[in-house]
Amino acid sequence: MSDEILTLKEVAEYLKLAEKTAYRLALEGKLPGFKVGGSWRFQREDILKWIEEQKNKEA
Repeated sequence: MSDEILTLKEVAEYLKLAEKTAYRLALEGKLPGFKVGGSWRFQREDILKWIEEQKNKEA
């Protein structure tokens, strides 16, 4: 399912980051996410696009 919604913990695990780091990146607008009732949520598709953008910045 391409529109799967992930929690902050799941995104942190997926990106191999500390939850605190993922939270900071989301709060700063550097990681694409949105809040639902005060909790961060992320679309898997947006995270995959973000990863590609990060790879292209380094190239």
